[in-house]
Amino acid sequence: MPSFSAAVPPIVKVENFEMADDFSGKTSQLDEFALDDSTDLPIPAVTSSNTDSSTRRLGSSSSSTTSFKVLQADSKVGSGVASTPATRTQTVESSSGILASGQILQYQESPGVVSQVLKKQNRRSMVQFAALCWCFILEGWNDGSIGPLLPVIQAYYSVGFAVVSLLFVVNCCGFVFGAGMNIWLNERLGFGKVMVLGSLFQLSTYAIQSPAPPFPALVLSFFLAGLGMSLQNAQANGFVGSLKKNKHAKLMMLHASYGLGAFCSPLLATHFSQTRHWSFHYIISCGIAVSNTAVLCVVFRFKRQEDLLRQIGQEPNEELPSNALPSHNLYRQIFNIQAVHFLAIFAFIYVGVEVTIGGWIVTFIIRERDGGPSAGYISSGFFGGLTIGRLALMYVNKKVGEQKVVFIYVLLSIGLEITIWFVPSIIENAVAVSFIGALLGPLFPILVGLGARILPPYLFTGGMGWITGVGTAGSAALPFVTGMLASKYGIKSLQPFLVVMMCTLAGIWAVIPKARRTIA
Repeated sequence: MPSFSAAVPPIVKVENFEMADDFSGKTSQLDEFALDDSTDLPIPAVTSSNTDSSTRRLGSSSSSTTSFKVLQADSKVGSGVASTPATRTQTVESSSGILASGQILQYQESPGVVSQVLKKQNRRSMVQFAALCWCFILEGWNDGSIGPLLPVIQAYYSVGFAVVSLLFVVNCCGFVFGAGMNIWLNERLGFGKVMVLGSLFQLSTYAIQSPAPPFPALVLSFFLAGLGMSLQNAQANGFVGSLKKNKHAKLMMLHASYGLGAFCSPLLATHFSQTRHWSFHYIISCGIAVSNTAVLCVVFRFKRQEDLLRQIGQEPNEELPSNALPSHNLYRQIFNIQAVHFLAIFAFIYVGVEVTIGGWIVTFIIRERDGGPSAGYISSGFFGGLTIGRLALMYVNKKVGEQKVVFIYVLLSIGLEITIWFVPSIIENAVAVSFIGALLGPLFPILVGLGARILPPYLFTGGMGWITGVGTAGSAALPFVTGMLASKYGIKSLQPFLVVMMCTLAGIWAVIPKARRTIA
């Protein structure tokens, strides 16, 4: 039986097959190829180059020559077989005496087959992306819930600002632990399994929170929430950032999904905050989490990222350079890149500012502006602006340039934050908060896109996992600092703290490298 050097088997339709008499008695070796007219011949793809010919010729072995004409080529997907270009030249090696080694094979695919393959790949790609968007909707739902419920939690458990801030501390620990474990888990388990594992941690969180458990159990649930969201956030950003088609638009849409979930959640959380059973809000969260786990299992089927990319027609760029360190030193390779640390710090402050505004602005409006329980809707306004900004400002980002536009958005946000600080008007504050959300919205997707450009492809998923993990830790750390400041100076300290953090954000963006550095 002939053996070939690779196995990516497009099926090729052939006719006019001719064999010399020398091969009589050897046809049994070719039974697998069914040597009658108009039959299917599997040809492994090894090397390729463009050609205009649609005729193959296999060289001679001994005194024989085998030739045939190609009628049709059909590429199959779903079994690890990638789509092939319409015209290719392929080299096949044979270990038997029937075919000489290094034969040149040329064929041309029919346009109809190529079109069907591309449609199937595009459908699969859209389904994968929709599953990741649903995952981010749940993450936004989680972060949007805490703002309206925070005053109720304080009253229900009779705790002050400092004690209730323990929720954010433990949540931060979960994020940091998840960020560190993500690199190791990604190597051992792969994308699909890590995503499902993260979703199970998040599901456990809402199961614990639903019956309004004792305060220590509530604190523990926030650790699980941080761990689960950290793993899912890191993997999803790494996956979408690895795409070659419409990467930047999909990143914006992915993070707009987060904003959509964070916009919807306060609407419901505000309602439950005015009822006796405030914790029943988490029953709904638990239901969404169940659907998230089910979707991730069905769509990704516990597969690795490389396999999923091949299913949508993209070959993963996982080749290591000759000077790269062994795989077990991935941590060292990632942490040796200076840009990783700057990107992580930027993500830490940005996500922290985002969640601090969404989480503490309701308490600020109630305490400092005499707002009622309906002030929780202001949090929805902020996350609604976040969603709109990530979609509506894509054209502005491209027109102005991402490097400059970040400075513009941050400076405008600082100005609006100062108006909230000094203008004692609920209406003005609510409108300003919504505009701040719209201006800050595009920053994180821009950050992920920059990471995809400056990080080596084979380190991108692990490196971006660490960056987003540290960033999501900021969603716990900065709200905790806000709570500590509020316990000492009052919630009025929220605005000056946010202004300082936004100024720091602009300073860090100025020193982030904008080009890839070669690893020595």
